[in-house]
Amino acid sequence: MSNLNDVKNVKPLDDFDWDEFENGSTSTASKEEQEKAYDNTLSKIQDHEVVEGTVISIDKKEVVVNIGYKSDGIIPASEFRYNPDLKIGDKVEVYVEDQEDKRGQLVLSHKKARLAKSWEKINEAMENDEVIQGFIKCRTKGGMIVDVYGIEAFLPGSQIDVHPIRDYDVFVGKTMEFKVVKINQEFRNVVVSHKALIEAELEAQKKEIISHLEKGQVLEGTVKNITSYGVFVDLGGVDGLVHITDLSWGRVSDPHEVVQLDQKIKVVILDFDQEKKRIALGVKQLTPHPWDSLDPNLKVGDHVKGKVVVIADYGAFVEIQPGVEGLIHVSEMSWSQHLRSAQEFLHVGDEVEAVILSLDRQERKMSLGLKQLKEDPWENIEQKYPVGSIHTAKVRNFTNFGIFVELEEGVDGLIHISDLSWTKKVKHPSEFTTVGAEIQVIVLEIDKENRRLSLGHKQLEENPWDKYEQIYEPGTVHNGKITEMMDKGAVITLDEGGEGFATPKHLTKQDGSEAKLGEELPFMVIEFNKESHRIILSHSRTFEEGHDEPRPRRHANSGNNRKQSETPVINNVQAGTSLGDLDVLAKLKADMEKGK
Repeated sequence: MSNLNDVKNVKPLDDFDWDEFENGSTSTASKEEQEKAYDNTLSKIQDHEVVEGTVISIDKKEVVVNIGYKSDGIIPASEFRYNPDLKIGDKVEVYVEDQEDKRGQLVLSHKKARLAKSWEKINEAMENDEVIQGFIKCRTKGGMIVDVYGIEAFLPGSQIDVHPIRDYDVFVGKTMEFKVVKINQEFRNVVVSHKALIEAELEAQKKEIISHLEKGQVLEGTVKNITSYGVFVDLGGVDGLVHITDLSWGRVSDPHEVVQLDQKIKVVILDFDQEKKRIALGVKQLTPHPWDSLDPNLKVGDHVKGKVVVIADYGAFVEIQPGVEGLIHVSEMSWSQHLRSAQEFLHVGDEVEAVILSLDRQERKMSLGLKQLKEDPWENIEQKYPVGSIHTAKVRNFTNFGIFVELEEGVDGLIHISDLSWTKKVKHPSEFTTVGAEIQVIVLEIDKENRRLSLGHKQLEENPWDKYEQIYEPGTVHNGKITEMMDKGAVITLDEGGEGFATPKHLTKQDGSEAKLGEELPFMVIEFNKESHRIILSHSRTFEEGHDEPRPRRHANSGNNRKQSETPVINNVQAGTSLGDLDVLAKLKADMEKGK
């Protein structure tokens, strides 16, 4: 009843315009003014900004959020999966993607709002050097993926701990504390570190430990890492390095041969740097040097046995006992004068016997020899290879002047190119034989001091020039074949075995043509020289009449005779010369000088 009474008591407004109402218009304001007035009642929002909204509806697929705008935003329910307790009336942050899409709908994103807020938090954490928490999701190449505020950050393997990690999988699924160490704003990449949290703590610990260290101090530590160059040992908060050369007095190719991971070992402090926080440790220094325990009776000339541990081009290192090595230089491996690589004689792991050539206990050096186990072949060279003896040698190499051959290991000799053949003119030794071939030689000369043998090959045969001297008398005619043509003439091989030479003018045939290569013609000997092994021939002389007499045969002393014959004859004019004649000559000379 009260409601009815209220209706009865309603009075019309004094300023109500009934005429305007009847005409269909209730306001004098324009439509634009009305829209403006409506917009003023709504929240002011901008695209790409984060605002707070209220959840007004929830179903399995969508969540409707009111942000005080003219329309509500619809967000996929999957973006709230992380929050199963979400209910109507909850305040949530949303990202305005678009105020109005094609359908006039407000487009919001809760996921992007979280990412934007997370990115702000991460940047603040790096600026303020804050410690943040993250969840390790999975392994990746080179490290781990960590979820930080909903953003995937990268945790490098080297930043997990101060010590190298052998098993990354044990960290998957763990929540740990991190520091943000690097942010790429352009690509939105974040790098975090757990190691950075403990380094500061360790730094103070290291300073404390290093301040109490002393050289020569013996400590116990744990092997934390093994590398190709050494071993890192944990001394209880600070690491030290045992270089591979300080692990053992003997040679160590791999530290794994001496130590294992997590092994407890005793070390001695060799050196440390307080500023750089570096500590050099040693293991071998805990035991006496092997040279100090070397047999004191060992001396030069003694035979020792050992194992080849290192091979170099210049020699081989032999371990006599652990930590005691001797060098066998390549020159001491063989009596051969041809220095080769040590790899041709020895290999790593070979057990050898050698002779001590030098021993320096203070410098801890020893030189050894292998060849000294055999007799020096040059000691009795005169008895084994006397002058005139004939042997079979192996061709080693050529030179322009001869052939180097090996009679046995350590005994080489040279066959000069002039001692290869009596008759054939050898331009290069390769025309005569090949490297590696065997060749008969005769010993011509021994130089024991310089370890040289002069050898010959042609001397194995009778000198045919003794026979040629009787056959090829100057003026005699012999048949021959042109076997080689040159600019200066031709080489002719005679039927008796001799080889001669004819100049172009002596190759002219009776019909005026010139003899060709391969032709067989008669040739006259015009000169014979036994010492220089030279026979000068002529075909044209065989048919010419009134030709000059052939040159006489030249013997060993022909050179001296030539010099004597070529000496000009000085007549003795003393008897026909007088002082008067000299005066006449002087007057004549004076007149010529005056121009008379």
